[in-house]
Amino acid sequence: MACERSKWRIETASALIAALLSVIGLSGPAAAQSIMRTPEIRIAPRVPSVSTNVGPRVNANIGGAAVARTPSRISVTTHTMPRIGVQSTLPSVRYSPNLHRACDYAYRGSDGECLERPVTAADGGSGGQAAGKKAKSGSVKSGSAKGGSRNNAQTAADFRAVPNELVAEIDGALTDAQIEELARRHGLVRVEMQNFPLLGSTIGLFRITDRRPVDVVRRALAGDGRVRSVQLNFRYLLQDQNPAPTEGDPAQYALAQLRLPQAHALVRGMNVTIAVIDSGIDASHPELANTIADTFDAIGSKEGPHAHGTGIAGAIAAHARLMGSAPEVRILAIRAFGATANGAQSSSYVILKGLDYAALHGAQIINMSFAGPKDPVIERAVAASAARGIVLVAAAGNAGAKSAPLYPAANPNVIAVSGTDAQEKLFSASNRGNYIALAAPGADIFLPAPDGKYQITSGTSFSSAFVSGIAALVLERDPSLKPNEVRSILTGTARDLGAPGRDDLFGAGQADAFAAVSAVAAPAVPLASGKDAPVAPARDNTSVSRAMEQPAPAMAADKSAENDVKSPAAQ
Repeated sequence: MACERSKWRIETASALIAALLSVIGLSGPAAAQSIMRTPEIRIAPRVPSVSTNVGPRVNANIGGAAVARTPSRISVTTHTMPRIGVQSTLPSVRYSPNLHRACDYAYRGSDGECLERPVTAADGGSGGQAAGKKAKSGSVKSGSAKGGSRNNAQTAADFRAVPNELVAEIDGALTDAQIEELARRHGLVRVEMQNFPLLGSTIGLFRITDRRPVDVVRRALAGDGRVRSVQLNFRYLLQDQNPAPTEGDPAQYALAQLRLPQAHALVRGMNVTIAVIDSGIDASHPELANTIADTFDAIGSKEGPHAHGTGIAGAIAAHARLMGSAPEVRILAIRAFGATANGAQSSSYVILKGLDYAALHGAQIINMSFAGPKDPVIERAVAASAARGIVLVAAAGNAGAKSAPLYPAANPNVIAVSGTDAQEKLFSASNRGNYIALAAPGADIFLPAPDGKYQITSGTSFSSAFVSGIAALVLERDPSLKPNEVRSILTGTARDLGAPGRDDLFGAGQADAFAAVSAVAAPAVPLASGKDAPVAPARDNTSVSRAMEQPAPAMAADKSAENDVKSPAAQ
């Protein structure tokens, strides 16, 4: 009996213990094991919450919305992020028209401009990896016949040329009435037409009056027996960075690099005429006093002077607080560039008018600080100018390392000039290529600006201007030199930069004015003066506005006499 009671007590105690353990949520042997070891509290659900906090921080920096904290909003913001550079909605006016924007090379035209659609290398663009790919919006492939889209070549040409305009060489025997009939037959409006003695041709500018594709109209017009050639009216861009003009009278590092002071002790460009085909020049600027011999407005503009044209003239002929490369030259100021929303621009037809005028009015050198695509009519005009013995100098372009060759610099008759900086390194935006002949300073150049002001500006435009002036020094030394001889002297005396020997960055090297002038034997007979001085270029009062009352030869003679007294050689 006592044993049964003892057994009952043990069982009752065990039951009470078991009941107590069940109340606190533990059981038997497992409960003891759990109590003995370090608690394993699992908090796995908290781990994803960390990534949730990280995601919104990234999203807040991108989208600017601090409230986007849910995973769904993060996902939406990430998928709608724009492609930087390629599809930028910033207006083009914020960028220089002469330096490429931050866009893929597939979207960059041959003149460095960012296009709205990708182009292939065959179209004149410098890229092509994105051409022909289907856009995210579902548009058909570029060049496909689907959807009525035009091919890539037509699209690229549209952006490189003035819309709906054609330049056509017409049979010179046609009467005015016959030309009007020709235009009506092809649905065109004659904008302008004239005879170009430089080419011995009659060339007109026509505009398409309906929505027909330019290429269709061009082919139809070219098939007319009265038309000799037809092309697009290509666009040209000045090659500078267009910063805002600033006051100042700083030292010019270009003078020492080009060794201009030493060269000026021998020659200063007297009796040499340089045509500057550019934007408007401020002839009243003190730096250009008695320098602008004639002016011709090829666009019929009422605009005032422009910073680019004034700066180019200053790089060539400044002679007050600053010093140009040829301070005694005569300048034919030819306005061929007019202001647009994207900067000063010109076209094939206007450039042709400028080249024709320069050749007919005694230019010995033509400075072309602009760039564009390869252009058949301009190629003809450049070749004809060179055949007349005119030295042609052009900016290599500011489209960068991967740009296709730009024209007219890439024409073999032209001296193409790339840009350098104060450390004699290549200007970062400068074009490169096997067509580069020389290099000259083009970064942070101090030059005159309209209204008596000064500017700090950059671009291969000004590199070209410096070399045009040095060419004038060489021609003053020996006016009988031919264009190829002037080129040989400039490249043969250039100071080698970069890799030894000729290269695609600097060409033959940086121009050396003193070495170039010294390489030319001084003429045995001094240049004539007074009544025997060379006759000034013929003046056509219907198309030329005289910048100053004094005749050009008298200005050059007066200025030369004054400079002779001040020159180091005279002292």
